[in-house]
Amino acid sequence: MKKIALPLIATVLAIGTATAQDKPYNKWSIDLNAGITKPTNPFSDGYYTKDFNFIHADGGVRYMFNNKFGLKADFGFDKFENDDDSNTFETKYYRTSLQGVVNLGRVLNFEEWTKALNLQAHAGAGYSWMTNEKFSDKDQMGHFILGLTGQVKLSERVALNADFTMINNVRQDKTWDGASDVSSRGFDGTMYNATLGLSFYLGGNDKHADWYFGDAVTNKLAELDSRLTDVENKMVDSDNDGVADYLDQEPNTPAGAMVDTKGRSIDKNNNGIPDSFETYLEEKYGNLNKDVVMNVDDSALVKELINKGYVAVYFDFDKSQPTTIDGINFIVTYLRSNPAASVEVIGYADAVGNANYNKQLSEKRANNVKDILVKTGVSASKISVTGNGVDSTIDKGSNSARKVARRVIFKVK
Repeated sequence: MKKIALPLIATVLAIGTATAQDKPYNKWSIDLNAGITKPTNPFSDGYYTKDFNFIHADGGVRYMFNNKFGLKADFGFDKFENDDDSNTFETKYYRTSLQGVVNLGRVLNFEEWTKALNLQAHAGAGYSWMTNEKFSDKDQMGHFILGLTGQVKLSERVALNADFTMINNVRQDKTWDGASDVSSRGFDGTMYNATLGLSFYLGGNDKHADWYFGDAVTNKLAELDSRLTDVENKMVDSDNDGVADYLDQEPNTPAGAMVDTKGRSIDKNNNGIPDSFETYLEEKYGNLNKDVVMNVDDSALVKELINKGYVAVYFDFDKSQPTTIDGINFIVTYLRSNPAASVEVIGYADAVGNANYNKQLSEKRANNVKDILVKTGVSASKISVTGNGVDSTIDKGSNSARKVARRVIFKVK
């Protein structure tokens, strides 16, 4: 027995030493268990055992690589005998095993609902032998073993274990009663153990790997932190319009613009300028108050609107004098606020009538607007005039479109 058990224990000790690292938990334990045993087959005719045979005992040393996986070497002993109505026999069974251990409580995050209950699975293989007065020497065999162990934490140093294990022998020569040979030497020898026992935890740390939740808690906190970061990133509002970027369909709305629930500038008249800007600019710069000077930001915005054609002067059909000078007011205020700037006045006509006539009409419109600018104090040297004739981009069949075509626009430089 020593020739088999001691090398297995030495193997576990060697692996534990080789993989030892500084961890905030203990890794070693001694596991001792006792209980009942039940061999099921093979038996000779006329032989059978009690439903529950006492005694079974096992003990071993276990090393946990981390709080989820480990390795243990153990030795077990079983004694069972005939039932009252069976032919008499008494058999003793010995085994030594090397098993892998999975700490299911940590794998399945039991700590989320309990800190005192745990479950482990173990499986492995080993060497075993059996003795019986009905045959000489001993019946030697290999075996596979697997089981489940429930644990109740009694303290940081001791846990109560309840284990159920199945052992399946390979190359078993004799029946469990010892009275006859086994016809097949495959996986025919089956035995079950049910035990209660204790795990004694060794080491200088406060907790054992069986009950260490730190990694899971750390991972959970990291996951929550990541999710919180995602939420915070989604709530970023780059343009400060009150709509988070991930919902904002117009994430570059100018500051102060009124937006809808999707972050889009409100533009009821569909002229491409946010209504809040139109109101702001109209109230602040829509007159010829000489005391008003545009700030840098407003100047940049007004220049952009002017050069995109949003600031315009409109005319009635076949007329060269404007119907309103509101657009001219913006030009005057911009030029007064930016003394180095100049402006190009560009006239258009609709498509009704002769093209040459409309060319001349567009030039007259541009020159008349220039005259108005000069009268308001803009130097003529800063104004250039162009007559572009018919605006071919406008649908000449639409009356409302033709009204838009009869206009003067501006380009400031």
